[in-house]
This record gives sequence, C-alpha cells and structure tokens, in this order.
Amino acid sequence: MLTRKQHELICFISDRLAETGVSPSFEEMKDALDLKSKSGVHRLISALEERQFLRRLPNRARALEVLRMPERGDVKKANAKTLSQVSPSSTSRNTPPSPANDVIEIPLHGRIAAGMPVEAMEGATMLPVPAALLGSGDHYALEVAGDSMVDAGILDGDYALIRRQDEAREGEIVVALIDDHEATLKYFRHEGAMVRLDPANRSHDPQRYRPDQVRVQGRLAGLLRRY
Repeated sequence: MLTRKQHELICFISDRLAETGVSPSFEEMKDALDLKSKSGVHRLISALEERQFLRRLPNRARALEVLRMPERGDVKKANAKTLSQVSPSSTSRNTPPSPANDVIEIPLHGRIAAGMPVEAMEGATMLPVPAALLGSGDHYALEVAGDSMVDAGILDGDYALIRRQDEAREGEIVVALIDDHEATLKYFRHEGAMVRLDPANRSHDPQRYRPDQVRVQGRLAGLLRRY
C-alpha cells in the first residue's frame, strides 16, 4: 500500500513522461512534492522500486520507467489530493528518457575508522552524491579515517556510501557498531562463536568480538572520492 507522497510522486512522474517523454529531475520532484531535500525524493523512488511501481534505467541517473500505476486499494489516504489532479497530461510522445547528472543529498555522519574503532559521530550535514551511484534502499555517508582498508581500494578521506541494513553476509564490507559506542568499517566474517572484523591491510590485525558486542549498521554500497 502506497503512502500519499508515494502516490503523488508516481502520478507526477507518469504525467511528465506522458507530456515530454523525459523523467522529471530530482529538483523538480522535490519542488512538486514540497519536500525539504532531494534525499526525500530518493527514498520515495526507492520505495516505489521495491514495490515494483518504478524502474530506474541503467546508466541513466534521470531515466525512470513507470511499470504500473497504483490501484485505488494501493493508496493510503485515497481522498488526499494528488499531483495527477493538478498536473496537465497529454498523449505520450514515446520519446526515450535522456540522461542527466542529477545528484541527491544523503546524511553525512562524521568520520569512521578504517583502522581501530572510533566513536561514531552523528551530524546533520548532507553530502551531495550522484544518483547513479546509489541503488534502492536508504543510504548515508561516512568519511573514512585510516588505512586499514587500502587493499580494498578504500582510502583515508574517501566517503563511504552505506546502505542501511542490520544484517550482513559473510565477507561483506560493513559498518559495525561495537558495544553500542564505536564504529568501524571492515569485512564481516564469523570465526567459531565469534564475529571477526577483518581489515584489508596486512599491517592491521583482525578484531574479534562476541556476537552481542557487534551490531551491523549497514553495508558498503559505493565510494566517493574527491581529488
């Protein structure tokens, strides 16, 4: 079942595609839905993707395809006014969507150690990220401090783009919260009854913890590097 904002967004996208054949930009969607930031648009699109109403076309940040429109029973608060009621529509011109360099803003939660754990910092800073770097789901960013993941191509000063989740598969690079206080970026593995957090640097040793000491806060989805 869709929320009112999800319903408004898919109607707005569908009408714009019918008018021009081109998906609206994240800025246009943000303004149309009266949202404070483009990260809200990204979350709505990700939710519509997961429910198979929308599909992002590969290698095109702005290209969206409407797979199906919601039925009356799919929408919460169905009596709310939707954008489809205020947006003009016309016959589709069947023009393929064109690529664009849209960016979205995701929360930047301070620095995270790629070496020994450091205190996890929370902040309200937003980081602009090319939309093409992110898939579905909710994301945040952490600035990498340290060199223990250099052999995985993760360098000091990089921005790790993290997909929020609380479970990890063997061998995934995750943000692990230790004793609800300190966070680190490492490979996640099991060793007997223990959780082992492995670095990607031979000069650093693995870290071993009891399972109750470790909480997965997300997995690595991408990297952003500034030169």
